[in-house]
Amino acid sequence: MAERIQDIAVPLDAAAVLRLFPAPPRLLALGEPTHGEDLLLDVRNDVFRQLVEGHGYRTVAVESDCLRGLVVDDYVTSGSGTLDEAMARGFSHGFGASAANRELVRWMRAYNEDRPAGERLRFAGFDGPLEITGAASPRQALTALHGYLATWVDPALLPCTTGTLDRLLGADERWTEPEAMTDPARSAGRSAEAGELRTLAADLVSLLDEQAPHLLACAARDDWERARLHGRTATGLLTYHYWMAETSPARMTRMLGVRDRMMADNLLALADRGPTLVHAHNAHLQREKSSMRMWQGRMEWWSAGALVGARLGDEYAFVATALGTIRHQGVDTPPPDTLEGLLYALEQDPCLVGAGRLADAHGDPRPEPRVSPWFGYAPLDPGHLDAVDGVVFVKDMPRP
Repeated sequence: MAERIQDIAVPLDAAAVLRLFPAPPRLLALGEPTHGEDLLLDVRNDVFRQLVEGHGYRTVAVESDCLRGLVVDDYVTSGSGTLDEAMARGFSHGFGASAANRELVRWMRAYNEDRPAGERLRFAGFDGPLEITGAASPRQALTALHGYLATWVDPALLPCTTGTLDRLLGADERWTEPEAMTDPARSAGRSAEAGELRTLAADLVSLLDEQAPHLLACAARDDWERARLHGRTATGLLTYHYWMAETSPARMTRMLGVRDRMMADNLLALADRGPTLVHAHNAHLQREKSSMRMWQGRMEWWSAGALVGARLGDEYAFVATALGTIRHQGVDTPPPDTLEGLLYALEQDPCLVGAGRLADAHGDPRPEPRVSPWFGYAPLDPGHLDAVDGVVFVKDMPRP
């Protein structure tokens, strides 16, 4: 007999999440089906605190600009700057305005106070420096990488000078032109200068790898890891700009794929450092292909979670979040024949259900996919349960 859903749902806490797995995963990904709801970030904060205090996790990674995230990491690890500055400069996509994100950063700084370096919590953004309407100039990443190498290796080994980089980069407005998102002709990504920069960036990254033993002997490992981050970001941005200048139907698919590949590379680097909680949209963390309908039609690409899962196997885990209502966005009580509708009838809020047991409990046929009247909320696809490790369900979003 199939189990009843009310018998398999448990109160949400870190211990319950980790019981889903034979061993704690190196990357534990907690998804959200919409952005901008602080209640979901409060849930994330609670789980992260419990993972830190009881289970040895030391890093949280969020869907925000990886270079801006260094500002937050400096603040929480060493007290560099102020909390206000960390929130203003350390997040992209407007996420620094979130009260829940502010509380996370405040708590991390307080936790790290007077702790030795090896026990301190770390913060990371793992998205590229990409906004909806465009991408950043590669200047910051390229010049930081070049500066690190120029400090520690023989200048004769460097493929260029800072002057060469400045000349090829030109004005940052060339790269950040917002109309380039819809008009490839406005992009600088396939200019002669961009082609030279791609070659130089690849050579600088190669030099960083070639000189790793020397660099690690000369300076702190954190500095080397940051240089690697700058290298990944520089080459990723230049590739993204290259495809922004493309005119074929492959253009948007490649841009979306490059973004998630940049995310995946950053997550794999964090996994090398130690157990990490990852928080981002379900679509970036799922093992299935992601999809989006845009002005050209339906786009499909492999998500960061799919790419990381292919590399880490069981050391990557994905727990999706589903919601009942977001009434201020017109998302009302879910129909009872949907997955969210079945979960909405439960008393426990929030709750956690193992995805395999959830699939068994609802039986065949599977529930109808829920259709959201608001584009900003992506309901959980019942057909994806086989590729999800667990489901967190939160009943209702409060009005802002």
